[in-house]
Amino acid sequence: MLDTTGDGRTWLLSGPRSSYAVHLTEDDELLHLHWGPRISLADAEALAALPLPGHWPFESALDGREEYPVEGGPRFARPALSVRTEERRGTEWAFEAYETGSGEEADELRLRFRDAGLTITLHYRMRDDVVERWVTLRNEGPAVELLRADSATWTLPERDGWRLSQLHGRWAAESRLTAAPLTYGEKVVGSRRGHTGHQHLPWVALDTDATEEHGEVYGCALGWSGSWRIAVAQLPDARVQITGGAGHDDSGLARLAAGESFTTPVFAGLWSDRGFGGASRAWHAYQRAYVIPDAGRDRPVLFNSWEATGFDISEEQQRALARRAADLGVELFVVDDGWFGARTGDHAGLGDWRPNPDRFPAGLGPLADEVHALGMRFGIWVEPEMVNPDSELYRAHPDWVQYQKGRKRTEFRNQLVLNLAREDVQEYLWEQLHTLLSSAPVDYVKWDFNRCFTDAGWPGEPYPQRLWADHVRALYALLDRLRAAHPGVAFESCSGGGGRIDLGVLGRTDQVWTSDNTDPLDRLAIQHGFSQIHPARVMAAWVTDSPNTMLNGRVSSLRFRFVSAMAGVLGIGGDLTRWTEEELAEARGWVALYKEIRPLVQRGDLYRLRPPRGGLSAVQYVLGGEAVVLAWLQAQHHGEPVPALRLRGLDPTASYECRETGEVHRGVVLLHHGLRLALRGDLDATVLRLRRI
Repeated sequence: MLDTTGDGRTWLLSGPRSSYAVHLTEDDELLHLHWGPRISLADAEALAALPLPGHWPFESALDGREEYPVEGGPRFARPALSVRTEERRGTEWAFEAYETGSGEEADELRLRFRDAGLTITLHYRMRDDVVERWVTLRNEGPAVELLRADSATWTLPERDGWRLSQLHGRWAAESRLTAAPLTYGEKVVGSRRGHTGHQHLPWVALDTDATEEHGEVYGCALGWSGSWRIAVAQLPDARVQITGGAGHDDSGLARLAAGESFTTPVFAGLWSDRGFGGASRAWHAYQRAYVIPDAGRDRPVLFNSWEATGFDISEEQQRALARRAADLGVELFVVDDGWFGARTGDHAGLGDWRPNPDRFPAGLGPLADEVHALGMRFGIWVEPEMVNPDSELYRAHPDWVQYQKGRKRTEFRNQLVLNLAREDVQEYLWEQLHTLLSSAPVDYVKWDFNRCFTDAGWPGEPYPQRLWADHVRALYALLDRLRAAHPGVAFESCSGGGGRIDLGVLGRTDQVWTSDNTDPLDRLAIQHGFSQIHPARVMAAWVTDSPNTMLNGRVSSLRFRFVSAMAGVLGIGGDLTRWTEEELAEARGWVALYKEIRPLVQRGDLYRLRPPRGGLSAVQYVLGGEAVVLAWLQAQHHGEPVPALRLRGLDPTASYECRETGEVHRGVVLLHHGLRLALRGDLDATVLRLRRI
């Protein structure tokens, strides 16, 4: 809901539980008024009437109070907007008008300012209790360079003792949750790698004393799949602001000639008074409703051939795996790397997106047809933004990669990054992928990105810095174009695991590959962090072989591996030809159970009952009158009882039938008593199903 005062200088956006308010002063200074519990327009007007402190030579009355601080004038806080022309640098804007959307966008607020030939429009939209903010810049005068154009600056209320939570990590150890007191100065997280990165997810949360289910939490998440930056600053007067957007520094995003425009990605913010769990559930509901394509359609159980075969694949071998996968109840069979070009290892073939004639003499069609006949969908792996020097594409177009003239071209994994900002590269990839998806009945594409930008140059381009942003925009446009042309094809975002996960790519893909680390114990911490912002509906998780030879050699029971992976979109990635009959029979039971609980896991409300810090950990999903609990016992001393779980999200006046991994559990669950699970060393994970009776 959007409200505006009669003088058109105070605006209030309200959701079911929260409000957001801004005010324009007589001097055209746009001030932040409120972000938090729901208030009335009269409350916002009263806040607008409060006077600002006076200016001092060494301090600014605007710092910490401005809604979108620009560079220039009486301000010293980090600017969200920094521009320059041939004559000057900075912004001195004047308010022009406000507009509201129409139709489905009726609640969108647009505040338009002008500085000479540059029009700056701030966009706001409240979706449930999530505020979406972004900025459009349009130039009608001499050329303007955008050194920095952040999507938003968020201002927090005055509180003592802010604590900052973030998700950090590295390859195979992504999404690790950490929290620390916020101190004076700036804390900056981001990526300068050309993609979202394994090191940080573009999300931060701030609180003072929140728990999992109680207390105020402010969270912000950026929807951008390239380099990015979020800066959290505690200013000298203790006020806190969060500024974020595309780009990792102020070296330049774009140069706008007359008639050109630039739109920033969405930077979304959420206030919750229901702790970190309540904030997570609100983020999940927002993404299922407004971000993720076809979110109401549950994702299928998949099998991926990579860990079973590596690059050494053949059509008959894939057929044999497909038959075993179908026997387990798998619904989607995916051929990973090695099906195309001269791809017998990671040294060749990237860029040549045609089936290898020695491995698939008649193309992918016959294998896809057999997979369909077995009752499964068919998928493939691609890495379109990359090229091997040993490829037909590179030999024909060596200038199509990112490189610095006169410098060595850095190779990671024997590959280079294509300059997707080039229109000829965009058209080539469209033709290759469109032809591929038209030549065989492909239902799913795993889209990988296995190295970072290093030599991000563009010889001959007047403004080569633009490739950082234009690469991402071209990626989005290519995905949008392919989805429109092939509406039945689902896409997964992968980047060596969790290197490209954000609200931007999630608006164009159906799920994401959470991590290359498939060890079920390691995955509990990764999935715990991931769940702070993103829902289980997009979190791909595999059951692979034990011991885990790729990373740590750890031995895990099949039960523990399955229950760990069932917390998201279940997949299987082991070598099924080596599984015993007993393992295959057990796996069939777990797959069948997952299909029964899948609607709750993928569409239900998540409650993190106990974090994965050793001992017992558990999560709970609630949908309607049903719930499911997944629990894992990581370690237990002899004679030590398993702690009781306090279930959440259920009707405290109702009784619930409780079944544990298919067997009737004793009695009914009484919520005020909690629940003690019968876990022990030889029963290290369990699935508990509850139904209101």
